[in-house]
Amino acid sequence: MSRPTKYRCVEFIPEVKFFQPGGVPSPGELTMPVEEFEAIRLKDLEGLDQIGCAQRMHVSRATFQRVLESARRKMAEALVNGKAIHVQGGNFRLAVLRFRCAEYGHEWEVPFEAGDIPPECPRCYSSNVYCINQGVSPGKVARHRKKRRLSE
Repeated sequence: MSRPTKYRCVEFIPEVKFFQPGGVPSPGELTMPVEEFEAIRLKDLEGLDQIGCAQRMHVSRATFQRVLESARRKMAEALVNGKAIHVQGGNFRLAVLRFRCAEYGHEWEVPFEAGDIPPECPRCYSSNVYCINQGVSPGKVARHRKKRRLSE
């Protein structure tokens, strides 16, 4: 009996889910799962190394390599053969950031793609809040806080 597939953690759901060559009729369509799209985003757009990408997706480095290879193969086939790419489905879960109020211990979740740390606790309105996710680095939280302070 094979082991069940582990869900991949995805931080970003693309708004544009269909890509097609312009000016010519497409000879076909490829389906790219959301986790493959995320692998391309992390590795090629954000420029992370494979270990960092694997950690962000909560999978092993070898699994990340397989997901990335599959995504790149589909992109190459679409570019070379003029096929459309439809990003949909897959085996993933959306990452969320968990926060805790330091004053009273209230906890809540914010979808990762919201992209910012809430300025205050939604229950007691304390501004003393912090991220408690294990997979989120303190540096990322600090950068969000710094951006927010600079914009105020």
